[in-house]
This record gives sequence, C-alpha cells and structure tokens, in this order.
Amino acid sequence: MMAMFDDFDIITLEDLEDIKESISTQDVPTAVNTIKEVLDKQDLVELNIGVTGESGSGKSTFVNAFRGLGDEEEDSAKTGPVETTIEPEAYVHPKYQNVKVWDLPGIGTPNFKADEYLKLVEFERYDFFIIIASDRFRECHIQLATEIVRMGKRFYFVRSKIDSSIVAEKRKKSFDQKKTLDTIREDCEKGLRTIGIEDPVVFLISSFELGNYDLNLLQDRMEQELPQHKRRVLMLALPNITLEINEKKKKVLEENIGKVALLSALVATVPLPGLSVAVDIAIVKKEIEMYYSTFGLDDPSLQTLCERSGKTIEEFKSLMKSPLIGGINPASILSLAGAAAVVVAENTVEYAVSLIPLLGSVVAGGMSYMTVSKMLKRALNDIAEDARSVLMASVQTEV
Repeated sequence: MMAMFDDFDIITLEDLEDIKESISTQDVPTAVNTIKEVLDKQDLVELNIGVTGESGSGKSTFVNAFRGLGDEEEDSAKTGPVETTIEPEAYVHPKYQNVKVWDLPGIGTPNFKADEYLKLVEFERYDFFIIIASDRFRECHIQLATEIVRMGKRFYFVRSKIDSSIVAEKRKKSFDQKKTLDTIREDCEKGLRTIGIEDPVVFLISSFELGNYDLNLLQDRMEQELPQHKRRVLMLALPNITLEINEKKKKVLEENIGKVALLSALVATVPLPGLSVAVDIAIVKKEIEMYYSTFGLDDPSLQTLCERSGKTIEEFKSLMKSPLIGGINPASILSLAGAAAVVVAENTVEYAVSLIPLLGSVVAGGMSYMTVSKMLKRALNDIAEDARSVLMASVQTEV
C-alpha cells in the first residue's frame, strides 16, 4: 500500500495519515465531505497570465476568448477602439476561480519606460506575459520583452486580428492562405530580429476564431515552459476548441485517476460501515462532473455553444454516447463498473449503505483501487469521445 502513495505529488504521505485519522472519527456524510475537500485542494494552484500590448491591439478581446467568453457576455473585459484599461484588471476564469487572465494597461505611449511599466503592473504576480500586436511589433514591444526576460519571466509574442488580415488578402486573385500566414509571420519575425530579438517566435491568433491558426502551437509552448503543477491548471482552463486541446485535456485528467483511486483505497482501510462505498460514489461523481465541465459538455457550456453554432442542445446530446448522458447518479456510476443498475434513492449516502448487501463483492470493503480506476478511465474515454464529436459538429456549423 505504501508504495502506491508515491502517486501523490500534491498530497503527502503525512496528509494521508491525517486524512485517515480525521475520517476514522467522523460519520459517513462528514467523512465524504472531508475527502471531497482533499480533492479540491489540488485545484487551488493559481495561474496568472498578463496580457499586454498597444491600445486597440485586441488585448481585451484576447482576455475574453482565452476564458471562452465573447466580448458582450457577462464578466467579459471591456473592449473598444480606445484604451479602456488604466490599471491591471484581473478577469477570473468562469470555471476555475484560481485562473486569472489580467488585462494590463496599453503600452507604446510616447514616454513609455518598460521597467516603470512592469513595476506599475506588479510583474512578479504573473506566471507569463502575452505581448500582443495587431500589426508590426515595435520598439515598445521589444523594450518590454527585454525587461521581462531580465526579470526572469517568460513572454509570448502574439500577432492578433489574423482573421482581418486574411479577409483583406482574400480579395486578391492569387490568394493562398498558407502563403499569406507565412508572409505575416516572417514579416513580424524579421521586424523583431531587426530590433534585436534573436530567434523570435510569433504566434498568429484571431480572438474571434481562436481555434484556428496558431492556438495549438501557443498552448504547446506554454505547456512546455510552465512548471508541472501549473500545466494541469492551464490545460483544464483552455477552451475546448481544437482536437489537440481535447486530447491534452484527456491526458491531464487521466494522470489524476491514480490519485483518486488511491484515496478510495485509503478509505477502504477505515472500518466504518458504509463509508467506503459512499466515498467511492461521491468521489467518482465529483470527478465525472469535472470531466463534463472541463470538456465544455455541462449544460451552461452547451447552451453557449448552441448560441454560437446555431444548433440545439438536443442535436449535440444526440451525438453523445456515454451512459452518463442521462444524469450522473449512483446507478449510472455503478454501471461503469459493470455493476447492476438498481432503483436509485436520492440520498447518495443512504443509497450507498443500502447497496452493501445487494452488490456483495463489487462493493465489499470499497470498490477498491482497481475498480475506481476502471470506472474513471471508462467515463473519461466516453466523455472525451463525446466532446470530440460535439467539437467536430460545432466547427462544421460555424460560419
């Protein structure tokens, strides 16, 4: 059992001993809540992203798009042709309160000084910066990038409004999208080299069509350069708008299954009647709810997708094959383990206790490390596949 504890990189062996001691003295509902709190802990890792650039370069629209919001939706950053940001403003991710995308004041004023600017915006709070330009990068961008590196932080150059550039070029008879994008990228990189940046990398992004162009390249680079514990947060928070992101979200969630199953195994060693089954059902339900939310298959996310794509929720749900689509309840959860689905009582804990004589070996002493792993892997595979189907269908209908 002890060797399995190595699976935890956030919850230590000492924590596990404390958890076991706590739940040994608690009744079933309290113990279930204790375990849920332990799982919540790992999602408290903060991620702060600073978005900067000149006035009118599309900073605020990017802040919204990165959080999966349109410019006119509730909690979106104010956008407009003139600078609307006077001091750093944090916009919290709608699903992950620990992820903040900061809209920073515009750069490029006549007396701009990068070192003073970074002090003003309290540079140490950000994990990395995104420097946005809607045309060529200029001296102020370079000053800022140089100062960010000097202070030991990372940045990414983003050339925004690529959709507008493509529309303008499309009028030409000789239009070729790949050539156009390569030309824009080369032009930006050449400009950056001219003013002193070696080996510049520029990501071409349209905040209105975020899933197109260089989003996958940008998230790849961010993921590589973030510390391990922040990578998970980034991947969960990104909007599920490309097949690559869909696959990476699945991978990140899969990495967590061992930890959840380990908690199940720990609880199984506490001799409190009904506790093990109650905890197993509660933690599997909690994880599955997170899967739906992370992949954007929860009802509020689907509703937003309907408004953007012109499809109905029923059309999207008809593409989903997961047995959980009818609702995440003890019966559908147990069906993942191959257990017989039985009449569902509303109170999960009472229901779980009532199952002990009924399901015999499946739940004796807890559903066990292996069973919980199997249930979550099956749920995750099904939900990721459903998300892929919904994503493909929504992309086909977007104009």
